Amino acid sequence: MRNVERVTSVKSQLLDIYMSMEVAEHAQRSRNAAQRNLRARRGIELHNEFKQLERDIADLVDDEKH
Repeated sequence: MRNVERVTSVKSQLLDIYMSMEVAEHAQRSRNAAQRNLRARRGIELHNEFKQLERDIADLVDDEKH
């Protein structure tokens, strides 16, 4: 009976370790996804800022021609 208790205890510990690893991996994947989303959003913002700057410069050049 004592061996069965030990095996059960080891199984329980292994399951706890496995679950902890799964939680940690999920948290890391979530952090990575959030970072990718932020980089993508900032890339889109920069693209839009450059486009606006190009339009503003073009407007200034047009104003100087008139």
